[in-house]
Parts: sequence; C-alpha cells; structure tokens
Amino acid sequence: MTTTYRRPFRVFMSLASLFCLHSFSAEKERSMAQTRQETPVTWQEKAVEYARIMSRLKWTPVADGMPIRGGGCFKEGSEYTGVPYSSVKYAGRYIGFEIFLKTFLAAVENPLSVLYTETLRGKVSNAAGYYGKVCSSYTSYALQCGIWYVSRHYGPEYREGIGLVEPQSAQAAQRGDVIFTAPPPGGGGSHIEIVTAVTKSDDGDVTHVRIEESSPPTTRNTNRTAAQFDGHIGHERKTLYRITDLDAWRGSNKAESFLFPNYAEDSATPVINRVLLLDRGDWVPYHREQAVKINVMDRDAQGVKALVIKRGDVVVEEIDQPGKGIIERSFSTCGDYAAHCVMGDGSLSQACEFSVCHLDFETPVEAVTLDKPWEIRLASDNMDAIIVYLFSEENEYNHRTVFITEQDRRNGKVVFPSGLLENTGKWQIWLIGENTYGRLKKRRDVVVQQ
Repeated sequence: MTTTYRRPFRVFMSLASLFCLHSFSAEKERSMAQTRQETPVTWQEKAVEYARIMSRLKWTPVADGMPIRGGGCFKEGSEYTGVPYSSVKYAGRYIGFEIFLKTFLAAVENPLSVLYTETLRGKVSNAAGYYGKVCSSYTSYALQCGIWYVSRHYGPEYREGIGLVEPQSAQAAQRGDVIFTAPPPGGGGSHIEIVTAVTKSDDGDVTHVRIEESSPPTTRNTNRTAAQFDGHIGHERKTLYRITDLDAWRGSNKAESFLFPNYAEDSATPVINRVLLLDRGDWVPYHREQAVKINVMDRDAQGVKALVIKRGDVVVEEIDQPGKGIIERSFSTCGDYAAHCVMGDGSLSQACEFSVCHLDFETPVEAVTLDKPWEIRLASDNMDAIIVYLFSEENEYNHRTVFITEQDRRNGKVVFPSGLLENTGKWQIWLIGENTYGRLKKRRDVVVQQ
C-alpha cells in the first residue's frame, strides 16, 4: 500500500517542480523584458541608428542623368549605397529634413522625375541633384536636430554643451563624437563627420574607430585602425569634439519639436507605386500653382482605364484612357491630394499622395538697418511656417536660424531684434514651412545697411 501511494506522490511533486520552474523562467523573462523596456536608449545609440538610415541605404537608378557633385552622373542599373550628396540650399530639398527618404526612393523609380530631368549644377554652389544631403545635414539628422547646423557652427564657439575630447586620440573616442575640419587658409568649405562605432580589444584598448559622413558622391563609411584614426584627426585643421549635453547643444532645434525629421517613416520599408509616380516622387508637398507632373507608367502592363485625381474625398478630375506618359496639372486650391489609376480589370492602383500649399512672406522695408528691429509678414495655407533661415552672402560664417512660434503665426509676422544680423551687405531670407508631407522653402533677399 505504501508503495502504491508513493509513486503518484513522486509524480505529483515532479510536475509541481516543473510548474514552479516554468513559472520562475516566465517571471524571469518578463522581468528581463521589463528591464530592457525601462533601460532608455541613449542619444548616442539613436545617432548611430539614424546616421545608418541614410548611409546604409541601397538604391538603383532607373535612368541615366542624375548628376553627381564633382562631375558625371549616377548610372542606370548600378547599385549605390548611401543617399546622394548635393547642397540643395533653397532650390532643392534635403532628404530627411524636407522630404521623406521614401519620397527620394519613389523619385528614383520614376525615370521622368526631377532626379533625372533637373540639375542644380551651375545654379547653386556645391549642388548637383534636386534631392540630396551634405555633411552638415547628414550629421545634424543623426544628432536629432529640427534643421541642420552648418558644419562650422558645431563647435563651442557657437554652441553650448560641446567641448574638446582629451586626449585627441582613438583611445578617448566615443560614439556620437564629431570631427570638425576647418576651412583651409584663404577660405573654402569646412566639413563634419560623426563617430558611429568604437571597437576595443579584450584588455580595453581601442583597436578601430568607425566614421560616417556625407561626401560626394553619396556617403562614406570608414572603419580605421586606432593608428589610422589618430593620423586622420592629427591634421592641423581637424578637431575631435564631444557633445556633453545634447539638449543644450541643440537648444530650440530639437527634431521632436517638428514633424521632420520623421525617423519612423525613414526607417520603414516603403511600397513604391508601380503604376504612377509624381515628378517629385510620392508623399510630397507642392507650392500652389506649381506644375504637378504625373507619370502614368503601368510597369506591370495591366492596362489603365482612367486616372483619378482627388482632393480629400472630392474628385477633382477623372481622365479616361490617359495612356502612358506625363499628365501635367496645377492646382489653385490648397489641400491634400491623391492620384490613382483605375486598372483594366476595374481594380484601383496604389495612390500617389501629395499636398498643395501656399507659403510666402513680405519684407515691409526696402533695407534692414543693423541697429533697428525689423519684421517679415507671413502668409501660408495647408502648411505652418516654422523657421526663418538667414544667410549672409558677404560672410559665410554668418547664419541665423529663427524658430517661428505659434504666437508669431497668429500675429502673421516675425519680428527680428536689432543686432540679429552682424554684417552689412546682401542677405538671403529663407522661410521654411512644414506639413505632414514635408517642407517647402521660399527665398527673398534683403540688403542690410549700417
């Protein structure tokens, strides 16, 4: 009898032990998962992730003609890594800051997009393609800024929360550090790079430092040995800096205060329309009355019965049997639009999305006087004016960024204090507006006098 009862008792204890072990393991896993969730991601980790959204991108042109900064063109059918280099300034659009990455990728897939049919070469200094990045916009994007800082404004002379790395060597380098290259004597361009990886040996010595940067034709990703890194930053015009307080360094220029950059959208894999695309890609804003060129491609030869253009839920136009090629329209009514095709079997294609916006400003004075306040008057529709960017043509170090407040928008104007502009001569004024599809710029010039 005793034996009869011991056996099931031992089985019962074994099952109970297994149950407790399972419960302990599950609880441990939940605890570990909670710990992972509670451990904040550092801004340095985000900087590396965001830099690589742009530097690890692979894309293949579907046509020849996209210009490369420095000469030549990207070749049809050749795969490239990293977004293209182009200092688009007021004329084109910076990838990540003014358009989604997926907007660029959609434009790549349209052989009649602005990437292949337009060039900024010879029109804007240091520019080539209509969409692009430069070293400052690439690194500022990684560092979670709302608008780029020009490379010469990264250091402690212009920003708080940043200082020299001591010693200036690979052994002191950390992820998120930046390398500034000053202009050569006599003037010229400066440069900025970001450290994205530091590899150490088992005994803690740094063996390699990885640097990423935007440089023609696309981006560079260089993993240097410690000795090579020391040689790289040992140049007399190079300085290794460390941002010690990101919020102080960014000031009001925080990405999270704006709709762009949109890192979630940029890191996702987009579905690119194979039936029709816009001359500026897809998911993109246009100025009011600006030509919108819709390329009906029907790449899978399904047959197109009609092209339908809608503003919200309202059908603006329906074009029967549009055929393949460009349908050009402009729109005087601001709003969010979509264009899709009715296919041969009656199904609907994926829609191309775009917005039509008004963005403009007036300068009430003929000239600005250095020691007097002045203002600009704003006008916008389907887009918020967010930033005024001021650029001196007499002094390349003199840039000013003014962030427009909600009160400014309600007042319909931005008032600038005396002394904001430090030198006389011609200044460019860029008004930058933003909506969910991207950003637009409007440029006007003003003369600053004593």
